[in-house]
Amino acid sequence: MTPTPAAGLSGKARGHPHLYEINTLAWLEELSLQHGKTLTLAGVPDSEWEQLRDLGFDFVWLMGIWKRSPVGRRISRTETSYFPLYDEALPAWQMEDVVGSPYSVQDYTPDPRIGSWADIDCIRRKLHSWNMGLILDFVPNHTAPDHSWVQDHPEYYIQGTLQDFRKNPDAFFLSGGDGPVHFIARGKDPYFPAWPDTAQLNYHNPATRKAMMGVLERITGHCDGARCDMAMLVTNQVFDNNWQAFLSGWPAPQDEFWPAAVSAFPAFIWIAEVYWDMEAQMQSLGFDFCYDKRLYDRLLGSKPEDVQSHLRASLAYQSGLVRFLENHDERRSAAAFGRERIPAVATLVAFLPGMIFYHQGQLEGKVLHLPIQLRRASREPTDVQIQELYRKLMRISQEPAFHEGEWRLLEVSAAGGDSFQNIIAYQWCLGEKRKLVLANLAPALSQANIALDCGAGSCGVYKFYDQLNDRTYEWQGRDLVATGLFVRLDGYRSHVFDVTWSG
Repeated sequence: MTPTPAAGLSGKARGHPHLYEINTLAWLEELSLQHGKTLTLAGVPDSEWEQLRDLGFDFVWLMGIWKRSPVGRRISRTETSYFPLYDEALPAWQMEDVVGSPYSVQDYTPDPRIGSWADIDCIRRKLHSWNMGLILDFVPNHTAPDHSWVQDHPEYYIQGTLQDFRKNPDAFFLSGGDGPVHFIARGKDPYFPAWPDTAQLNYHNPATRKAMMGVLERITGHCDGARCDMAMLVTNQVFDNNWQAFLSGWPAPQDEFWPAAVSAFPAFIWIAEVYWDMEAQMQSLGFDFCYDKRLYDRLLGSKPEDVQSHLRASLAYQSGLVRFLENHDERRSAAAFGRERIPAVATLVAFLPGMIFYHQGQLEGKVLHLPIQLRRASREPTDVQIQELYRKLMRISQEPAFHEGEWRLLEVSAAGGDSFQNIIAYQWCLGEKRKLVLANLAPALSQANIALDCGAGSCGVYKFYDQLNDRTYEWQGRDLVATGLFVRLDGYRSHVFDVTWSG
């Protein structure tokens, strides 16, 4: 699946693009400290954007630019269950460090601490000049509890009764002043308690859908795509299952929300945060890319056979997935996987089909997870080895074969013992250009035979130049055809081969 060209970009967005997520407020706080003055987006030096251009990113996601909720901030400062997370990220945190969740949106205007519409538009023009696009957040499921709609249009929200509130006071909040009062439901997914700093929108109300289309119309004029928070929650089936007890008087809609949104803004890049094996369904509703949480979990689970099975899915499906090792919701990859595993999992993910997603701080090997309610974390030194690995991966992954070529998972077989099951192998082909990616997902030395598609036949000599480790290996074509490529990889090591042939 090739994404729709981003409006305003010079040329067409390339296949299998790269995305970089920035925690915008935390980034500005860090830059402000470095420069000795408070910076908004308008003051960010061009060199910061140029670094991302030089690394080869196609899209920059400025996460969390919308106006944060004061009510949400107060909740974040008084919800003691959050405090251990704050303690881990910033042991000496103070109340002013707790700024509230960027997903408790009071209004879809830029937060004044971050900048203005003019600043956003200026950044977008700069990104376009470097052939990069801008991604912003869209939160379809809920608003902040102090969004203007709560007072002006309470009918946009799921509502309960006094009895519902008495039964589950954490799931509702009281709105209204001297006039009518309403018990507004707090946003939730089916498997966790309600989010205390949110108000749940009612997608059975056509007026709510129309209002959210209006939000999209506003933000699409300032960016090239949206990362849609928990996008599956507003599909009809999930929404009905989650809220059916509170939908009396609201007939079920005949159509889904997302196809209407996608068709209304066809030049937009649509990225879905999605879980529960609903990726294919969200792709069918029009999303260009959907989170591949299943791959993340399988890599984390240390079962190479599960990863191998996952990568057997159709190429069309995989090309619409967002591959990642971390994001603002997950633990830092260097902490979750351990730095010893990073060479294998980072190499494996870096060259897969789909959108390759990197998170601010990942390329430097940071280990402290920053809760989204905080504006900063403790400062960390750069892990030089991880940084150098990512520099190599980013440089190699810019080659056209990984964006214009044909991808195929390769079969591995035993070469003595059963350790071959630990090795994942795939190739990219573009004309005569061939790339071969190998990763050992186990801690032990592993070896395997790799069945190659030897397009040049059995004659001549094949050269395998390892672009990661700067070594060259030669194999006779007849041996490759007969037994495949023999590989022997230390634990958690990887190869990226540029394959050439001479007669």
